[in-house]
Amino acid sequence: MKGKKVIVGVSGGIAAYKAAELVRLLVRVEAHTRVAMTLNATRFVCPVTFEALSGNRVIWDMWEGKGTPMDHITWGQESDLIIIAPATANLIAKMAHGIGDDFLSTMLLAATAQVLVCPSMNNKMFENAIVQENLKLLRQRGLTVMEPQEGQLACGTEGLGRLPEPEDIMELAWILISPQDLAGLRILVTAGATVEPIDPVRYISNRSTGKMGYALAKAARRRGGSVTLVTGPSSLKPPYGVNLCRTKTAEEMKQAVFERRPECDVIIKAAAVSDYRPKSHANQKIKKVKDSFSLELVQNPDILAELGSTRNASHCLLVGFAAETEGLLANAKKKLTSKNLDMIVANDVSRTDAGFEADTNLVKMIYGDGQVEDLPLMTKDDVAHLVLDRVKTMWRRPP
Repeated sequence: MKGKKVIVGVSGGIAAYKAAELVRLLVRVEAHTRVAMTLNATRFVCPVTFEALSGNRVIWDMWEGKGTPMDHITWGQESDLIIIAPATANLIAKMAHGIGDDFLSTMLLAATAQVLVCPSMNNKMFENAIVQENLKLLRQRGLTVMEPQEGQLACGTEGLGRLPEPEDIMELAWILISPQDLAGLRILVTAGATVEPIDPVRYISNRSTGKMGYALAKAARRRGGSVTLVTGPSSLKPPYGVNLCRTKTAEEMKQAVFERRPECDVIIKAAAVSDYRPKSHANQKIKKVKDSFSLELVQNPDILAELGSTRNASHCLLVGFAAETEGLLANAKKKLTSKNLDMIVANDVSRTDAGFEADTNLVKMIYGDGQVEDLPLMTKDDVAHLVLDRVKTMWRRPP
């Protein structure tokens, strides 16, 4: 989003305070951000707040005289995206019926940029047939309307009408502003560790946090893919707009993946599946009564190997990950061949600045024809986009 021109339009609702965080997030990714407010919005948040956050002049009065006489036209035509957050019932009605009686509503009438509308209001107001008809009109005219969240509202009631969290608005903004080069592709990503119970309290697992898999799911969704994320237990917030399936054990993850395989074009297995599980687990907490304690372990299913060995049942492109502490290239090539993959991403997890728990990765991409692509240390978000670039190339390559 660096260098993109984004306008945040703030109308007069209590959720206007959340728009300040949205502006901060936009500035953090180096979007050129400007704010337009209605007069009523200034009763909730002072314009100087947005000026301080954006570094740019805020317009809330058509006649303030500090800009140019054509700002209400040029702002919306020189921008890449306009985000209306919060969008009150009043402003939505003006947009639906072509009313321009202040700077923000007039700018929207002249705008050629994409528009993202984020409604926020009392739940009964949101459910009102007139409001719903107005939102339907906006969608029909090509505007994107983001569904509000459900929960406790400022008026004390519970229901649908909360402004989505700024992070979710940002994700939808990313989707709208990004090239949709993966549109039409159905992509399944696995992420995180699996947990294998010993008793109701203890389990066997590993250090995977799910960061790489979640980065892949987020990047694929931003680029237009239809994304399913099958994840082991993780504290990470699921990316906006993905179909989420939570699992715990390797057996559960296997079942989830194979149930969804017929609907997928690409499967990217970034999860760190436990190789072994206890042969049996206790129904009650095991008490500490001896100096030593032994567990008998049995092998878990190798989900990726089973996907590769049954490729005749599916047209899916298969991408695996290999987390290694030694013999990185040799071990990854062996997995690529033995599991019948199109591509494997070899990840050196012996380093403190890469692999589990880190925000960066040092990887090699190895392809079915033996080609190896060495990559420098980079963020997991950047690795995710490069993996998807290669997936896109392989998918489009003639048989």
